[in-house]
Amino acid sequence: MWRLRTFFHRSGRADLFKFVNHDVNQLHAQLSSLTAHHFNLKDDIEYAAFCSLIQHHGYPTPLLDWTRSPFIAAYFAFRNRPLVGEFARIFVLDQREWTKDIPRSQLVSAALPHFSFLIPVAINNPRMVPQQALSTVANVDDIEAFIDFNEQAMGKTYLEVIDLPLSERPQMMQELSLMGITAGAMFPGLDGACEQLRERNFNI
Repeated sequence: MWRLRTFFHRSGRADLFKFVNHDVNQLHAQLSSLTAHHFNLKDDIEYAAFCSLIQHHGYPTPLLDWTRSPFIAAYFAFRNRPLVGEFARIFVLDQREWTKDIPRSQLVSAALPHFSFLIPVAINNPRMVPQQALSTVANVDDIEAFIDFNEQAMGKTYLEVIDLPLSERPQMMQELSLMGITAGAMFPGLDGACEQLRERNFNI
């Protein structure tokens, strides 16, 4: 089972300097013709919104997606069957206590290690609202180890883990569907609609 890491840090090319100075500008140039809004990368709010947008569309970033809803968290835990193991894992992070105790930074390539909450504006990103999404930004590879270090220092528990048996997946997905938590709802558009019908009609 994967550790709590960003897709970026799992990518094998976790070069934050290159991401900030090359990737974001390249993506901005390529994607500007596809977005209704032209993102101003010199504006911190729009920069964060752009990074969140590319994250939601599969590009590796140092952002990590979270949701405020335990039911949506269960959906994403079960959505793609893990290749190994008997459980789907949900991480529960105490945002209020972490934000209160740990210095926050929005700088991706800041010199000091950090793991900070980031609540980007949903510009051109229709997935954020139905997913009840918020993000963290990290310049550390092993986020669990970083949180554990701070838990030891502060004498608090910020992160908890819930493991759900994969054997419960069919029933869980059915019950979540009855609650309106489906691929069609989480990913508005053609891809989400097809994934929802695939889930309904095929056992794959």
